[in-house]
Amino acid sequence: MMIDQAPALIVIIPLFVSLLLTLSGPLGPRFAYGLLLAGMAGSLIFSLLALGQVVGDNQAIHYRMGDWRPPMGIELVIDHLSGVVLVLVSACALLTAIYSLRTAAEDNPDRLHHYYALFALLVTGLLGMTASGDVFNLYVLLEISALSSYGLLARGRGPAYYATFKYLIVGTIGACFYLLGIGYLYIMTGSLNMLDLAEIISRPELQESVSIKIGFSLMILGVWIKMALFPLHAWLPNAYSKAGTTTACLIAPLMTKVSVYIMLRIMFTVFSVDFIFDSIAWSQVVIYLASAAAVIGMITALAQRDLRMMLTYIVVAEIGYMTGGAWVANAAGYTGAVYHILADGLMTLCLFMAVGAVIYRTGQTSLAAMQGIFKRMPITAVVLVIGAASIIGIPPTCGFFSKFYLIQGAAQAGAWVFVAALLIASLVAAVMFFKMLEIAFFGDLKALEQESAGGHGHGSHDGHGAQPAVARHEAPLSMLIPMVITAASLIMLGLYTKEVVNYFIGWSIPAGF
Repeated sequence: MMIDQAPALIVIIPLFVSLLLTLSGPLGPRFAYGLLLAGMAGSLIFSLLALGQVVGDNQAIHYRMGDWRPPMGIELVIDHLSGVVLVLVSACALLTAIYSLRTAAEDNPDRLHHYYALFALLVTGLLGMTASGDVFNLYVLLEISALSSYGLLARGRGPAYYATFKYLIVGTIGACFYLLGIGYLYIMTGSLNMLDLAEIISRPELQESVSIKIGFSLMILGVWIKMALFPLHAWLPNAYSKAGTTTACLIAPLMTKVSVYIMLRIMFTVFSVDFIFDSIAWSQVVIYLASAAAVIGMITALAQRDLRMMLTYIVVAEIGYMTGGAWVANAAGYTGAVYHILADGLMTLCLFMAVGAVIYRTGQTSLAAMQGIFKRMPITAVVLVIGAASIIGIPPTCGFFSKFYLIQGAAQAGAWVFVAALLIASLVAAVMFFKMLEIAFFGDLKALEQESAGGHGHGSHDGHGAQPAVARHEAPLSMLIPMVITAASLIMLGLYTKEVVNYFIGWSIPAGF
């Protein structure tokens, strides 16, 4: 019975946990932390159960909410693609929740239970968007995740509220575009269910409909704003870099990846390969945008001296990777795009956790914080090296294999600009991380101490009060455990690339590729 209800429980568990967390203030922060862990673990368990059922039966799970038959009722659909993304979201959320024991309390000294409630509500929205089989229900869940992310980001450091306000304005514009696109489709089809829409839109009389094309254009533009595709990315770096440590570890790996997943769903579930690449025929323009995103994002990251600002521009570049893979119009490119959703989610989480640990111990956000890290925080340094190797694309990390598929797909499509962009971006990433690791290995510890004494940091902590700016020991165990698990996952995913592609991604390749 519990397995049969798994699709609903994946979303309902964090939703109810969010409600309980808002009422848990009198029970103390430890109770709130335990409740959050239980909720995230519950979502992960049921995500794994649902994915196992999909793989075992080789068919999607269709769950009718309230037993209302679609297209009138709301339907949750878990197939090979949504199943792996659900596991990614719930796993990253659980690891971040474990990681948050020290950092969340530090960033939120008051009303920690409210912060955790927003955390759980954001995860609810992300899981719901991934499982939804209804375009309007997806919009509702998109707004739930957006509103909770605004609340989380606004609790960050410095001018976080101002960066969040700009994010709110831009995010609202993106949501409006998406909603207007849904309106066009509903007027022409009378349905909101994704599979029903796909069947109706496939009719010859609608394939060249101007209203359908406008609907698609508005929806995809709204999603591009949400996922910060260049040049619509200006809101992302400030919003993410000013966020609290736990917030950055949750939002940076997941928000943009789920948005890319939504783009794939719109393109290949609601619409079709023929419609996207024949009737719309934007692929050449989008590939140029994706190539620009990859190169400009990495070059801008190289120019940064703030560690988290550097990582946020890497996120911008990685969005270009996934977008280009989806629009090269072949199976290899699509495989690379989907695989990179998984790989980049883990890579981004790994790097943000490692950098967050460094900031936690040193109180510094600049590159100077990396000085002597190999001696002071060796485990954190190794985790950082593994994350950097995956971003660069060094085997056996998963970043190498995702880039292999992306380059293969681009070469098959003759998109040599995208091939060049991927190679240049990887080279720039190598230069950037080698510079960082050189500072980490050969840096002068006294220089960091002098810089901290000069007031360039924002304080250092061990979770119990003010400490010297340079703490000569590792991050707390609650931070190290999820960091090590995430770094190991980058290698394991790379070693089992063939199985991931064959058992999960291969089954989701659209007809026509």
